[in-house]
Amino acid sequence: MHSTSSTNHSGIPGNPITGQLPQRIFTRREIIPNRNDALWKIERGAVRTLTWSEDGAFITLGYWGAGDVVGYPLSTVKPYQIECLTSVEATILPPHLWYQDVNALVVHIQQAEELLSIVHRKPIYLRLWQFLTWLSDKFGRDVEQGKLIDLNITHQEMSEVLNTTRVTVTRLLQQFEEEKKLIRHKRRIILNSSNQVSEQKFRY
Repeated sequence: MHSTSSTNHSGIPGNPITGQLPQRIFTRREIIPNRNDALWKIERGAVRTLTWSEDGAFITLGYWGAGDVVGYPLSTVKPYQIECLTSVEATILPPHLWYQDVNALVVHIQQAEELLSIVHRKPIYLRLWQFLTWLSDKFGRDVEQGKLIDLNITHQEMSEVLNTTRVTVTRLLQQFEEEKKLIRHKRRIILNSSNQVSEQKFRY
């Protein structure tokens, strides 16, 4: 009897009958293993890529969801880590198939640059709001009160992205809530689309 599994020329096992690439399921906070010979395509869930400084401070490189491609070959940063923010289903992409996901690779570059531009905005009030807007565009869904960011991201994680302190993030989120720019709902954030933040208005 012959096995239905085989290994392609990249060394990654697959199913020769269906042509299906191998998939793995990861739990929240699990680390997706780095591979020099493959990328990961996120089929379901959300992850963040990160590194850390000499003193152990985390530096978030990006947030990624369904349809995005991540992996060590896309980065020259060391160390490099992929952390699951939710339960995640991901497909292993061998190098000879990367050309099929050119659009996903282009999106990866665009989103990384967009996040980088947000991180350098001033003042911090506007930086945080634009980050929340970016998250709502990527992970949000429309609800009656506005747009729900369907991702459990902590104040500490926000501060790591925006190069500020957790205390500052907490204070500004409370301010946004008082100004009715957002609503808290079961550890999630809903952005009130009818109450946007003006870049010209907040330059302190």
